[in-house]
Amino acid sequence: MSFITNPGRPALKGLAAALCFFLSTLPLFAQTRPDALQAFREGDFERSIAICRAEIAENSRNLESHVVIGWSLVALGRLDEARAYTLAGRNISRYDVRLILTLGEIAFSQGRNVEALQHFQDFINLAPDGPRKDRVYYLLGEVYMRMGRFRHADIALTTAVHRVPGNAAWWTRLAYARENAGDLPAAVAAYERAISLNSQLGDAQRGLERVRQTLSRQ
Repeated sequence: MSFITNPGRPALKGLAAALCFFLSTLPLFAQTRPDALQAFREGDFERSIAICRAEIAENSRNLESHVVIGWSLVALGRLDEARAYTLAGRNISRYDVRLILTLGEIAFSQGRNVEALQHFQDFINLAPDGPRKDRVYYLLGEVYMRMGRFRHADIALTTAVHRVPGNAAWWTRLAYARENAGDLPAAVAAYERAISLNSQLGDAQRGLERVRQTLSRQ
């Protein structure tokens, strides 16, 4: 699930011998406790869900379990369940950006554009340097296009390709937004950039030809 924020864990480095001894003396159950996040990373989403459910049953305010179960349910396409758990997580931590992004992606996938827009804007405001901000700007652009707000889509998608300049598909979508906004020269430039990155992109090739024909008639 590329579209979900994965916080990762800091690497353990330079452990002192005394700490190693202490860890070796911990009860076995403490060392072998199921790890939902690890199961998610390994693609074992059902196991991740089962672990999270057990953790939530044990402690209903376990924020990390609500985050990870949302990711795992989204990965399986079980969006209504994912939304329910993620909303419950927001009752624990309203401004957790991982939960906000998950809700935005769910709303986007289900076609609830106004809700998706609000979540993506909240994410940008709360996490100005968030690791997934490039994708959020791309999704924001897609939402604006669905709503017919092509100038806004241009701004969002321009930001996305500025952050990830090598994504040919995003350049194609930016060109399409510009085409629909009536900025045809800028659309040509974006289509050409997309084709320079991937000459096999049929949408970009057709879009470029379409805009050039429109310009030739003006």
